[in-house]
Amino acid sequence: MEEEKTSGQNHKLSPNEFKKLKNTVILRFIMAIVFLAVIFFIPAGTIFYWEAWVYCAMLLIPMLFSLIYLLNKSPETLMRRMKTKEKEKPQKLFIRLSWLLFLLAFVIPGLDFRFGWSEVPVWLVAVSALVILGGYLIFIVVVRENEYAARTVEVEEDQQVISTGPYRLIRHPLYTGVLLIFIFSALALGSYWALIAFIPLPVIVILRIFNEEKVLSTQLPGYTEYMQKVKYRLIPYIW
Repeated sequence: MEEEKTSGQNHKLSPNEFKKLKNTVILRFIMAIVFLAVIFFIPAGTIFYWEAWVYCAMLLIPMLFSLIYLLNKSPETLMRRMKTKEKEKPQKLFIRLSWLLFLLAFVIPGLDFRFGWSEVPVWLVAVSALVILGGYLIFIVVVRENEYAARTVEVEEDQQVISTGPYRLIRHPLYTGVLLIFIFSALALGSYWALIAFIPLPVIVILRIFNEEKVLSTQLPGYTEYMQKVKYRLIPYIW
């Protein structure tokens, strides 16, 4: 959860914890490569799907450098990013819906490429790729600003509300970056039809935010005051 930050120093990981974290990171990175290859190239029926190669490079190369950086500079943050088990029941539902949505949305571009359902011009693919990189940059800035930026919705002991960096403008900058990455993924993969599959994503994110803010308001001291100070959730001066 991206809104909290500790006021003190993080505890150092033990050698065994660090080794376990490192092995987990390597395993998940390899799994990500395999997953992307399967979900893109099998539906496409060919490895000559150039948009998919570019997209995989855009995701995996920054991911690799981010993982290396966090592993060496802030392993505690990385450990929190590795958590996937949600405690909140609504969040569990949102995660399941998101996975189903991503599976559908990432299978469609390969099928689109195979059967020629749509043709996205190269310039639009390139622009979408730049937007995705921008979303990735937002993600990196948020994680660097907030060492407690976790995947799961939970409040840890001795945490404080963070209101610096991108949090001065919006309350959920991490989700802004995520939405930019995935909404423009369809166009970056050369498919107009995949855009339809991504339509429910903003709705899921909004519902997740409402539930998350409910948890934060009751469990994180000072968050209600932060909400009054920073009015916008995802887009400055809009919402």
